[in-house]
Amino acid sequence: MLYGRAGEQAAIEALLAAARAGRSGALVLRGEAGIGKSALLRWAADAAAGLRVLWVTGIEAEADLAFGGLVQLLWPVQDRLAALPGPQAEALRAVLDADRTSGQDRFVSGLAVLTLLADLADDGPVLCLVDDAQWLDRATADALLFATRRLAAERVAVLFAARDTGFAAPDLPELRPARLGAADAARLLAERGQAPPSPERVIAESAGNPLALLEFAAAQPEHHVVAGPLPVADRVLAGFRAQISALPERTRLMMLIAAAEGRGHLPTLLGAADVLGVGIDDLARAETARLLDVAGTVITFRHPLVGTAAYQGAVLARRVAVHQALADSTTDADCRARHLAAATTAPDEQVAAEIARSAGRARARTAFIAASGLYRQAAHLTADPGVRAARLAEAASLALAAGYGPQAAELVRQAEPLTEDAEARAGLVQVRAAVEFESGDGRAAARLLVEQVRAAGPGTAVAMARSGARYAWFSGDRQAVRDADAALGGGDPLVRGMAALVDDDYATGLPLLAGFVARAPASDPATTYSAMILGDDAAALALASAEVARCRREGRIGELPQVLQDLAGAQVSAGLHRDAVVAVTEAVRISRDTGSHQRLPRLNAVLARVAAIEGDEQRCRALVEVPPDAGGAASTAALALLDLGLGRHESAVDRVEAVRRGPLGYTTAVVVAAPDQVEAAVRLGDPDRAEPALRRFEAWAEAGGQPWAEAVAARCRALLGDDESLYLRALDLHSRGTRPFEQARTQLLYGEWLRRVKRRSDARVPLRAALEAFGRLRATPWATRARTELDATGESGPPAVPTADNPLDRLTSQELQVVRLAAEGGTSREIAAQLFLSPRTVEHHLYRAYPKLGVRSRRELSRLDLG
Repeated sequence: MLYGRAGEQAAIEALLAAARAGRSGALVLRGEAGIGKSALLRWAADAAAGLRVLWVTGIEAEADLAFGGLVQLLWPVQDRLAALPGPQAEALRAVLDADRTSGQDRFVSGLAVLTLLADLADDGPVLCLVDDAQWLDRATADALLFATRRLAAERVAVLFAARDTGFAAPDLPELRPARLGAADAARLLAERGQAPPSPERVIAESAGNPLALLEFAAAQPEHHVVAGPLPVADRVLAGFRAQISALPERTRLMMLIAAAEGRGHLPTLLGAADVLGVGIDDLARAETARLLDVAGTVITFRHPLVGTAAYQGAVLARRVAVHQALADSTTDADCRARHLAAATTAPDEQVAAEIARSAGRARARTAFIAASGLYRQAAHLTADPGVRAARLAEAASLALAAGYGPQAAELVRQAEPLTEDAEARAGLVQVRAAVEFESGDGRAAARLLVEQVRAAGPGTAVAMARSGARYAWFSGDRQAVRDADAALGGGDPLVRGMAALVDDDYATGLPLLAGFVARAPASDPATTYSAMILGDDAAALALASAEVARCRREGRIGELPQVLQDLAGAQVSAGLHRDAVVAVTEAVRISRDTGSHQRLPRLNAVLARVAAIEGDEQRCRALVEVPPDAGGAASTAALALLDLGLGRHESAVDRVEAVRRGPLGYTTAVVVAAPDQVEAAVRLGDPDRAEPALRRFEAWAEAGGQPWAEAVAARCRALLGDDESLYLRALDLHSRGTRPFEQARTQLLYGEWLRRVKRRSDARVPLRAALEAFGRLRATPWATRARTELDATGESGPPAVPTADNPLDRLTSQELQVVRLAAEGGTSREIAAQLFLSPRTVEHHLYRAYPKLGVRSRRELSRLDLG
């Protein structure tokens, strides 16, 4: 019976009812030790009639042990792993077997947990209970949170219980169990048959904490801790210490062994006990005092605070001896390493090497933060400075891979004074630079790398220079790009090309980048962004599409947001706006799920250009943020295009001129904004103001050789020179390789010119084509201009943007992704693996999409135009 928990029970009942009805959900119970979180979880398990219940309990002693919590979840259902997609099954097999490896993407485990829970839910609703979540190892916590955030229609409920600190889940709903009122506290005491001499005092001192209430009521006078400045949980802890201190020494030692072992595994505990000269009989007094329970091969403390009290109440020498005995007794190599680390107080290479081997196993299973902690422990037990530096460097690299930048930076700081080896220092600098870049200081990142290029070995120098040049390029540090090139003696085509471009030397830079794109492997991330710098839309689209497919195939979720961003940028250029929105929406969701929030402004900048083309000012401004990177330049260019489309020509010119003068003026986003500046200046009646920008764009277009760019250059020159042949040349070039929006703008401007020279009949052809293209792109202000021009030629017609309802517009981005893959013949399981969803969520999206599209089956989907 629970007292004073009606609200909490109602919330849990609603969660369970939703799971029974086919909807997934999650709830975090948050509060101090003893407030009743575990009791609510037990109540939820009892109330979960018809649901399969899975338990995971965080163990303080295993907080640094890779996947310790996830093993608890998987062990009872490991027979279901064979049904998972290949990379996911391998990831979970590696969780269960420390000697297996599972690739390099730490998020695949979370995806696999999602698929597994959904698979279990096919047999009936599932309730996953996670107690003491603050003690989950980081790999388990990341996997469970990733899966929980992506639950939708799987019939899975997840209920976490966590203390106030140690388990961050900011995007999940939270409920804080209330403190017991006096009446409920009195009823609880009566139910437990406890009648302390002064119940009012006990109730007051417990401050509504149920554990404190029961412990204070049951405490002997000599064990009672009076109210004072300590929090109530600390007073309960002190009370447990007092009870333990009154037990025989042999009993206290057995309790210490149990607390240090942590998992409650009685055979391991007894092995260590035998080494220390105690045995199971010495637990009897603790059992009688109800401080712990022994059932089968499992020993359990009545409350985790009992174990904490037993451990903290022992002197250091006794704790060291216990951990050594546990290390000598266990057959689990990783548990042995954990106990050796706790038992060793001075440098010991043999122990350090054993801990490092455990770290290697954790790394191979993608438990990067656990591996980082183990390498750090190994380093602190390493006497040789060079080896210590290498282990700290490995710890730093893994902390960075796990998304813990500040921790990685601190480990680098510790390692740097320990080594003079050039390659080792180069590796440390690369980690520091990556931390700086991810934290938003691209200039500092670039400088760190570039300054060390000459000191690095030949195998590292090029990689450092390329990374440094890239960081510098996107952060507006021209000089750092030049310095990276100089450090390599101008010998690398990528860095040499970028250095030429920051000085507007297009004739040198663009051919070098084109050569790099042609020769570099498609999997090199520099290839895609080089194609985008070139304005080679076809190559960028093909490369980005291939990278997205590879990431989906190999389950590389962590890499996907960047390649989806590249893909979306190429899709906008190709006029595939709906596809770009789908790509960015997925990238935003994954970025949030994986904690990569710093990427969001750059993703928003891609959608801001779509909003600018469509003339949606409110959406464009909401998306625009101007951080000190290339996202800021792209956002400013989007605002300039918005101004041009809405007729704010002075503002459009001012924006492009300002960003051109700024540190990012050489970037492609700014270069390709020059045609907007030219058109705005002409409409202002000040064409001379556009001449310098046009000359730069013409040089860029000629050096790059992209037909669309040469077409736009010819259009701009025609606009300034009133030359029909240039319009015709532009239209011819557009037909060879086009950006649809730019082609439509050329058609619009040519049609306007024809009408102005009284060739109204001739003007209708390009104006109709422009109107049709703008309509497809939903470029409302531009379509309105085209419609107005057609009206002026004497041709009336339909509205500027067709009002006919497109069924695809009724779909969410994820529904559109799902129906397209289903129309291509993909099964729900195949689609789920590609989109990092569960099969049941795929079915849910199809169920919602069918009536929107007017179909009833997958077969009918294949007959629709879903482009």
